[in-house]
Amino acid sequence: MSKQPIVISGPSGVGKETFLEWTFFGGNYYGTSKKTIADATKKGLTTILDIEMEGIKRLQTSSISARYVFIKPPSFEALEKRLRNRGTEKEEDVQKRLAKAKVELEYADAPGVHDEIIVNDDLEKAYIELEMFMCE
Repeated sequence: MSKQPIVISGPSGVGKETFLEWTFFGGNYYGTSKKTIADATKKGLTTILDIEMEGIKRLQTSSISARYVFIKPPSFEALEKRLRNRGTEKEEDVQKRLAKAKVELEYADAPGVHDEIIVNDDLEKAYIELEMFMCE
């Protein structure tokens, strides 16, 4: 089996309860298959999910026991600068992402949502913090 990430796009399976979490973002559906998590767990593997706020909410109400870490920009201004410096999106898309990020940053600061919050102001330091969290 390939170790490459699998990206699932489209609503198929969402209504059939085959996904633990799902969301619509950037014009596409994304989700995490229950079977994928179960298969990895049976093999003794650690599953790492990169999901957004709505996915977190769904997972936290599921039967999956997970640990949650939030990678936070040093400031909202730094996030905006990073998005703009990419030069890959239209202004309208940048504004949508920033609006969504503002909501997610506020949610991330709510008590009990995440087990760890790592501020990504220094990539090497943030990586070490993430590695330590994963090894706990």
